[in-house]
Amino acid sequence: MDQNEKKLDSTNIKSDAEWAVKAADGGMLEVQLGKLAAANASSSKVKEFAKMMVDDHTKANEELMAAAKAKNISLPAAISEKCQKKYDELSAKKGAEFDKAYIDFMVDDHGEDVDHFKKEAENGNDADLKKWAAEKLPVLQHHLDMAKSTKETIK
Repeated sequence: MDQNEKKLDSTNIKSDAEWAVKAADGGMLEVQLGKLAAANASSSKVKEFAKMMVDDHTKANEELMAAAKAKNISLPAAISEKCQKKYDELSAKKGAEFDKAYIDFMVDDHGEDVDHFKKEAENGNDADLKKWAAEKLPVLQHHLDMAKSTKETIK
């Protein structure tokens, strides 16, 4: 976000701010897609997984917003254009077609999230954001494992 460029240019947490913006964007998408799955999914397993996404990512998003505010980092209020395209693509699907597309995306997305959070936890400059990323890694890994397991049950 441009606001962060100006505020954080002279600090060593600019990369942490960029990471936080990306994490917030992804977290908001997880919540929105989880709510979409409540309406569009046909599998009870997919709906259960989606509820976990809404609950866990809503909590994580609130924590990230509080941490960012304390660091004077501006986070987006709405999902990015890229995330909106993914939402629109999935919202056009229903039933088993939705289930497969949603879970495939959740497997891919959480694989990326685990890598993204691991890098921040290991290489971030801001101690608080590094710690928060490290704390979220087991949850994201659990989400990835559950997504893979759900994918197997809906084959």
